Amino acid sequence: MVEEHVPIVEVENKSSARGWRAILPPAQWLSGYQLQWLSSDIVAGVTLAAYGIPVSLAYATLASLPPEYGIYCYLAGGMFYALFGSSRQLAIGPTSAISMLVGVTVADMAGGDPARFASIAALTAILVAVMCVLAWILRLSSLVNFISETILLGFKAGAALTIALTQLPKLFGVKGGGEQFFERIVILAGQLPDTHFVVLVFGMGALVLLLLGEKFLPGRPVALFVVVLSIVLLTVTPVGEMGFKVVGTLPRGLPEFRLPGLRVRDVDGIVPLAFACLLLSYVESVSAARAIAQKNGYEIDPRQELLGLGAANLAVGFFHGYPVAGGLSQSSVNDKAGARTPLALVFASVTIGICLMFLTGLLTNLPNVVLAAIVLVAVKGLVDIRELRHVWRVSRYEFLVAMVAFAAVLLLGILKGVIFAVLASMLLLIRRAAHPHVAILGRIPGTHRYSDTERHPDNEDISGVLMFRVEASLLYFNIEHVRETVWERIRSSPTPIRLVICDLSSSPTVDIAGARMLATLHADLVKGGMRLRVIAAHAHARDILRAEGLEQQVGDLGRRVSVDDVVETFLRELDAKSVTSAEPAPGMLPPGAGTLA
Repeated sequence: MVEEHVPIVEVENKSSARGWRAILPPAQWLSGYQLQWLSSDIVAGVTLAAYGIPVSLAYATLASLPPEYGIYCYLAGGMFYALFGSSRQLAIGPTSAISMLVGVTVADMAGGDPARFASIAALTAILVAVMCVLAWILRLSSLVNFISETILLGFKAGAALTIALTQLPKLFGVKGGGEQFFERIVILAGQLPDTHFVVLVFGMGALVLLLLGEKFLPGRPVALFVVVLSIVLLTVTPVGEMGFKVVGTLPRGLPEFRLPGLRVRDVDGIVPLAFACLLLSYVESVSAARAIAQKNGYEIDPRQELLGLGAANLAVGFFHGYPVAGGLSQSSVNDKAGARTPLALVFASVTIGICLMFLTGLLTNLPNVVLAAIVLVAVKGLVDIRELRHVWRVSRYEFLVAMVAFAAVLLLGILKGVIFAVLASMLLLIRRAAHPHVAILGRIPGTHRYSDTERHPDNEDISGVLMFRVEASLLYFNIEHVRETVWERIRSSPTPIRLVICDLSSSPTVDIAGARMLATLHADLVKGGMRLRVIAAHAHARDILRAEGLEQQVGDLGRRVSVDDVVETFLRELDAKSVTSAEPAPGMLPPGAGTLA
């Protein structure tokens, strides 16, 4: 038989082609694009633009930037995400949490200079892009899984209250002020007697319309209707002469491509801000993308999302924007409007570009109180009361963790709150890993099976035998907890212990430190007239235990030996032995053995 050899060059070319198609998703979905999808993508793009323009104006004011900067974010971010993102319906633009984070943090660095403020915000977006690309190269997409969802739940709720509080002065028509959450409350309370009631009524009306639209017309650009209605009212009725603060004249035309200036002294402040924006952006984007993808029956590539977000933020940074992310609300609008591919984002960007060139003059009389109402309705979704109630029912400890994150945002601010959330997630993970559950086993009545006595109090204890199962890998950072738990149980046993059985069936891995801890435990037990048996170890764990010589000390480590086998053997040996055996007194501990650290 003659073998057919494929030329090496051809194989390399095919591999290279697959690599480029993975990096540039349009190379995949455009090849299968159907003409009947075009109308759906166009309608979705126009609908998304209608939704995004008023929301982006509101978020830009939240970031303390000129309103048009929010539109620039939607224009550039969506266009470039479409080139590299793996989601077909994810919509990219400014979000409430990132807008607030940028607004509060950059204000301290800009020193009241609007041009420098805008430059720092754009630089932050570029640095977020650089971090995204580095994370993509280093394959760090899985690191986001280490951030606890419970902590994020509390963080989002705290961020929502913080953001809402910054918008309330606009709703009441007062100046507001203050840097910290509770300081803002005190200042706002002192200014309530000066409430501009016409502005308040107007804002409440906008809130009611937005909430009704959210309930009865989900996915429709109700915010655009409210914006148009408010502009008409201020333009053609006497309401416009009652002291409303308005957006004013917006610059006409597309944003210029510009590299923002960098001052060395700004780097120390920009790096942590960019890192926090990256975390918020990636977590929110992947979460939204997964939810939309699951609904539409496909999967996203979390690693590719890093590249998509990197491209979006890089473009935004060069076109007068600030960090962007994918949001569930805007993505839902895109999905419900019928988007089939990321081409909808391109049509949204084109629509926004046309509006920037020809329609910006129509936004001059847009009242700020309406933008505040849009933000207030948007951040409502950050507070997931139903999920908080669920966490309360399932785990009071997890709920407490969420509330700690919630309080941290209110007390420390959003930037420090993000950093706190990350550190708290890491510490929570370390604590859980270092303190695994050590199940004390008992015989299930009427059977030869054994289970956790904590969960099944009716289980039968075997006199003279302590059986435990480590429900985690036995590694260097948790061996002390396991050792202490075993000795504590030996001391508290109502009858002297003669045999200790270690069930490793729930321990996928045992490292050298874990193997040596078991050897030391066995030696200490022998000194006290007891002995150790190790059973049900996995193949890799058995290799480590045997290499450390544990099998020669405790007996066969074969996988087929069960807890019941060891117990039955022990009971038979006990029956065969004379009561007057001259063995060391059972349960006698050698000096210092098992002393708690």
